[in-house]
Amino acid sequence: MAKVTTRRVRSTLLGYALLAPSLFGVVCFLLLPMFVVMWLSLHRWDLLGPIRYVGLDNWRSVLTDASFGNSLLVTLAFIAIVVPFQIVLGLAAAALLSQELPGSGVFRTLYVVPWVCSPLAVAVLWHWILAPTDGAVSTLLDRRIEWLTDPGLALPVVSAVTVWTNVGYVTLFFVAGILAIPPQIHAAARLDGATSWQRFWHITLPMLRPTLFFVSVTGIVSAAQVFDTVYALTGGGPAGHTDLVAHRIYAEAFGAAALGRAAVMALVLFLILVGATIVQHLYFRQHRTYDVY
Repeated sequence: MAKVTTRRVRSTLLGYALLAPSLFGVVCFLLLPMFVVMWLSLHRWDLLGPIRYVGLDNWRSVLTDASFGNSLLVTLAFIAIVVPFQIVLGLAAAALLSQELPGSGVFRTLYVVPWVCSPLAVAVLWHWILAPTDGAVSTLLDRRIEWLTDPGLALPVVSAVTVWTNVGYVTLFFVAGILAIPPQIHAAARLDGATSWQRFWHITLPMLRPTLFFVSVTGIVSAAQVFDTVYALTGGGPAGHTDLVAHRIYAEAFGAAALGRAAVMALVLFLILVGATIVQHLYFRQHRTYDVY
C-alpha cells in the first residue's frame, strides 16, 4: 500500500513538474497581467506621477464617455462586417481547395501569406495602394477617391483589408474540417441522387459546426482587438468612424496618459468578448453534430 501511495505521489509530482513551464507562462503572461489591469482600473496614473487610488471613478468616467460608446458601436459594426464575410469567403475557398484540383497546394500557401505577414506592414502597403493621389487604385481608375478619409468609406475599407488578411487563416481550418469528413458519406449521398449543393448543405456544413464555432469565436476576438490596421490606415479617423476599442485603449493609455481609464476599457472589452463566446457556445451546443468513426 505504501509503495502504491509513493508511486502516486511521484507520478503527481512528475506531472506538475512537466506542467510547470506552461503554468509559469500562464501565470506570468495571462493571469498576472489581468490582475494588474484590474488593479489599475481602480487607480489613476499618468506613467510619470504617483499612483492614486480613485475607486470606481474610472469606471464611472468611462461608462459615461460618449467617445468610448462610439468606439463600442464602431467595433460592433466592424465585427458584423468582418466576421461573416471572412467566414463565407473562407468556406467558399475551402470548398474549392479541398477538391484537390491542380495547383491547390500553391493556392493554399498563397492564401496564408497575408495572415503570416505583419499586420502593420500589410496596412502600410494598403495605405499606399489606396492613397487618393498617387495610389495604385486611384491611378488605375484615373480618379481621386478618398478611401481612408471619407466617413462613409473608411470603415468598409478597413474591414475589407482585415478580411483580406484573415480569410486565408479561416480557409485553412475549413479545408482541414472538410478533408476530415469521411468520403464514404458523400459517396452514399451521391448514390442516393443528392446534388452537390444538397451534399454541401446537408452533410458538409452540419459536420463543420465545430470548425465554424472555432473560427467564429476566434474571428470575433481577433476583430475586436484589431489595432495595427486601424493605426496605419486611418489612425481612428475620420471623426472617429474607425476608432475601434483597441485603438481607443491605446489613445487613452499613451495619448492621454490615463492608464486607469484604459484599463477599464480593456476590462469592458474582455467582458463583452467573454459574453459573446458564451452565447456562441450555447448556440452551437444546441445543434447536434454526429461524429463518424
